[in-house]
Amino acid sequence: MTHYLIQWTYKDPQVKALVDTPHDRAAELDKAVAAFGGRLDDFYYSIGEFDGMAVVEFPDTESCEACLMVLASEGANTRLKTTLLITRDEGERAMVRAGSVMSGYRPPVGYASYG
Repeated sequence: MTHYLIQWTYKDPQVKALVDTPHDRAAELDKAVAAFGGRLDDFYYSIGEFDGMAVVEFPDTESCEACLMVLASEGANTRLKTTLLITRDEGERAMVRAGSVMSGYRPPVGYASYG
């Protein structure tokens, strides 16, 4: 399964609701993720740009996107950001592959014309 990092920022009324009635938000996220065939690996609250983050797994990108649509449609967040994660092994394989392929690509600087 593919891993994704989800980061969110709560709206002020949601922060107040968490303070007034503390509860397990990881369990709630787990319900949404599992409904789309995914799995919640880690859940953290954070200090800084985002209020929380989670590492989740989904069988495919469509399942992840459908789950994110459900989360976003509830209107609890001002920001919801998702990042596709790759494993160390996948990263190393990509490095090897990048070093072995001759693409012919040239950057858009340092020469007079393209072609």
